[in-house]
Amino acid sequence: MSFRTRRVLMSTPLIAIFEFFLMKYLFLLFGGLDDSYLLLLTILFVLLNTVPMFFEEKKSRFITRALDEISGFWIWMSLFFFFDILFIYILGAFVELPFYIIVILLLLVPIITIYSYWHAHRIIVHEKTIELDKINQDINIVHLSDVHFGAIRHKKIISDLRDKLNELSSTCDLAIISGDLADGSCVVEEDDFLPLKDVNIPIVFTAGNHDFYPGIENVYNACRKAGIIILDNEGMEFKDLNIFGLTYSFGEIETVSLEDLKSFIKEDKVNIINFHVPQNWEVFSSLGFDIQLSGHTHGGQFYPVVWIGNLIMYNMGLFKKSIGGKDRYLHVTTGVGSMDYPFRWGTDSELVILKLRKKN
Repeated sequence: MSFRTRRVLMSTPLIAIFEFFLMKYLFLLFGGLDDSYLLLLTILFVLLNTVPMFFEEKKSRFITRALDEISGFWIWMSLFFFFDILFIYILGAFVELPFYIIVILLLLVPIITIYSYWHAHRIIVHEKTIELDKINQDINIVHLSDVHFGAIRHKKIISDLRDKLNELSSTCDLAIISGDLADGSCVVEEDDFLPLKDVNIPIVFTAGNHDFYPGIENVYNACRKAGIIILDNEGMEFKDLNIFGLTYSFGEIETVSLEDLKSFIKEDKVNIINFHVPQNWEVFSSLGFDIQLSGHTHGGQFYPVVWIGNLIMYNMGLFKKSIGGKDRYLHVTTGVGSMDYPFRWGTDSELVILKLRKKN
């Protein structure tokens, strides 16, 4: 049983209770519905939310992916219907709301859902400039993360990514993926990433936590067949760059000591560490890494999580700090795909061109 399936099954009882009372109060706004019907709707939702996962673990199929996506739509809308109903009842305690106002407020949820779904499926390109002392030539890196190939975002996201990367290949030198190429919501076959073999620039990949859920060797086999360079606690040189891929997982995996990381540093190169989570930046910088490339957060993916993420962590964007008397950089991308549900509201599905330039 996969990590995602265990997580969903553990949360199902709470979600079922939440859905029952949400529908109860939602229908109360329109006169109410018998509890037996609400119970039947709740059971149908639980089956929709759980059954497709068991099939996706063995073999991915269109019908189970479609059912998984429908379930995602409803869970997403449920969350926002909850906030909407809460707002309506609080406001209704002070003023009498006309029925048409209630309808308008409820219609905001499907409108936001449609927009968020459309926005999540658009890959947007951003550019940022990093100035460095140790670079002798202009280098453009395409930084991306969190593709989350899975049951909901399946082969189309890989072909869309290929097309976008090829659009950028005339001006960019290298693409670096900071983990979570796979999602873990479906099995990964060895041909699943094959479209990326057609990309005209090298692609470097270091695993994140989700890449372990469908089996890390399955992900690595698909990467190898697609010609992707895997950096699994190892490094490589590319022009003026010295790149180390530090593999990340929540589980117990073999990692690299700080001493080994420090020994990797080359003083005449731009030292980059590719690490899925935006953590330990100050530690890596003190060892001599000029740039850390991370993802994982999705930038919060949607409001109000975006605001919370910005308050408590390096959530998204380019950060600069003087450490050890030198400028050090952390770039956190919001990712290409989406976590669990294919919606984005307040963040972009992005590729970021990092323009490495000689400091004046």
